[in-house]
Amino acid sequence: MAKNWAIAIGINQYEYLQPLNYAKRDALLMQEFLGNEAGFERIFFFSDDSPPVDGKSTRPTRTNLLRVLRQLFDNPFMGAGDNFWFFFSGHGIRYADRDYLMPCDGDPEDIENTAIAINFVSERLRRCGADNVVLILDACRNEGKKTGEGIGRQTAEEARQQGVISIFSCSPQEYSYEIEALQQGAFTTALLEGLGIQGQRATVERLNQYLKSRVPEIVSKHKNARQTPYVIAEPVNKSHLILVPQYATLADIATLKIDAYQAEVNRNLDLAEQLWIRVLAAASGQDMDAIKAIQRIARLPERQEPSLPQPPPIIENSTKGEFIVEKNPLKTFQFEVVTVNAQGNITNRRNQEAKYFEENLGNGITLEMVQIPGGTFTMGSPEGEAERRESESPLHQVKVPGFFMGKYAVTQAQYQAIMGTNPSNFKGEKRPVEQVSCDEAVEFCKKLSQKRKHTYRLPSEAEWEYACRAGTTTPFYFGETITTDLVNYDGNNPYGSAPKGEYRKQTIDVGKFPPNSFGLYDMHGNVYEWCEDVYNGNYIDAPTDGKPWLVGSYNNIKLLRGGSWIFNAGLCRSAYRHRYALAIRYGSVGFRVVAVAVA
Repeated sequence: MAKNWAIAIGINQYEYLQPLNYAKRDALLMQEFLGNEAGFERIFFFSDDSPPVDGKSTRPTRTNLLRVLRQLFDNPFMGAGDNFWFFFSGHGIRYADRDYLMPCDGDPEDIENTAIAINFVSERLRRCGADNVVLILDACRNEGKKTGEGIGRQTAEEARQQGVISIFSCSPQEYSYEIEALQQGAFTTALLEGLGIQGQRATVERLNQYLKSRVPEIVSKHKNARQTPYVIAEPVNKSHLILVPQYATLADIATLKIDAYQAEVNRNLDLAEQLWIRVLAAASGQDMDAIKAIQRIARLPERQEPSLPQPPPIIENSTKGEFIVEKNPLKTFQFEVVTVNAQGNITNRRNQEAKYFEENLGNGITLEMVQIPGGTFTMGSPEGEAERRESESPLHQVKVPGFFMGKYAVTQAQYQAIMGTNPSNFKGEKRPVEQVSCDEAVEFCKKLSQKRKHTYRLPSEAEWEYACRAGTTTPFYFGETITTDLVNYDGNNPYGSAPKGEYRKQTIDVGKFPPNSFGLYDMHGNVYEWCEDVYNGNYIDAPTDGKPWLVGSYNNIKLLRGGSWIFNAGLCRSAYRHRYALAIRYGSVGFRVVAVAVA
């Protein structure tokens, strides 16, 4: 299976240059696109306040950026069919006939010693071994007086020589504009449109055509200025490469096949194999021409060690053969539920109780599982709900059998007790575990089930939303909005009429805020939570029995629910659907477990 890795850098705050407004947001949106839509499993993210990874700072200083470029690319770790993307949004500068990227501590009076030469970046990227390296530069962003030639000319020539696909936000002598009305850079706006569901320009060639028309259109409308992006993709077959396989058309695949056949005829067998592997990926592993070609190349005398592609992963239905939680003497706990109005003021407080059982994990660590009664609810968001997404429709009735769900997201102490490790960025025994992929969450459930008398798994998406809503139909189980006194999210971006609040920039201990009516804590905010379902773009043909949806167009992408500390309030809504590649690990992603109850 192909590896898809990336580095995304966005810098707003500079020590010696004028600040930018939306570079950080552009990089964050690119990170989300790569993880959500493009299926990238590893993304190294650097911004003004990005959290540390493995105890190392990700602030985009020259030292930190050079460290990752040196250490990550010392030895090849990728191969044919793999992809590595490098995205930079910030200041770029040209000095002494060389192009440079400016880190947050870059000094325009000492460029050679404080900036990073772009040719060094591209040379390090090539060392990864991937046959598809994409360099995306949204630089030259200052809007002051022009002083000489912008970056691009030297970098473009070196890109031609190294075979790196390079995408530039503007031509030399131009500026890359930020658009206040869009809260983004003009180039990144068009780039994400073109790559994503709106444009579906799957190949380098078609993306280039889109950018050349769309970026000038945006800049002309908002700035009455000129900005001309351009793409370097040589040799010529690089322009036919498919960047986003799920949006590839039959014509895109057919063109790539022609390049593959031609490479084979010319006895350029390494290139031919690379191209056939990409054909196979774009066709979801179902193209017989590609399969036969790869086998044919492998049998040639020149190919001593055949390298056949791995078959596409098969996702096992973990709910097959439903399991039973034994009838235990259940305990009861009391809690207070609060409701807020549209301004976030608490208007009602009431006492409730719920039943639960405890699982002893050893060393005084327990897992509390709350009883969730079965019922029927309306899944999705109504048309009038603010910040509603089309993926949350159509509204549909779902009948959910009763089950047990973790009172809290799995904590670091609980994860350590079962897995023997704690991968979290924000350490604390009572904080939710994060930096956990979907595969690792499933493995936790498997090991927990083996060690204890109950069987555990991740919730289905329907179970999660049913449990979160706890009988409510409002955007949040608290009511029409939330505040940072009730939920851990980015308080700079409130929902509806609620005021701005605290942005903690990290996770907090579980159970600090009031629960919902079922007795579940932190279903909004703190960390996103993995679900069993694969991602589908809407609810057409979705299951109505509470079971997970395990087939779709994005089988390597899994659903997450609940919002997190790093995102805005609207992304914490009960109906909001987030998604990442199943192997992704983020400091904003955790999980909680369920067990099925049979009456």
